[in-house]
Amino acid sequence: MAVDIVALRAQSEETIESLLADGAPEDELYVIEHHLASTDFSKLEKAAVELVKAGYHVDDADEYELDDHSRLFAFVAVSEVQLDAKILDMQTVEVAKIADLAGVDYDGWGTYFGEADDEEE
Repeated sequence: MAVDIVALRAQSEETIESLLADGAPEDELYVIEHHLASTDFSKLEKAAVELVKAGYHVDDADEYELDDHSRLFAFVAVSEVQLDAKILDMQTVEVAKIADLAGVDYDGWGTYFGEADDEEE
């Protein structure tokens, strides 16, 4: 599972730029969800343990059945930070390294802004 760190860093930068362009306040804290997945639950569990050691909150894994009837397991590793490119770049690299060492897929991060905030009110 070689992680394409260059693509993930570019995706991270684009996400931050888009959020700021849409009016997201830069100085607020955002729940950041790093997305990891694997068909091998034990590998995903290894990544989860390492991410907890690194200070992330890890949600329980969800199980999905794919079109070919194989199983995929996925979870999010959560942090709460500002939309600071340096912090999010550091997290992207850190999570990617852990995912690579564990042999799982890392698909980048996401957060909630706008409509999701409105629904909570």
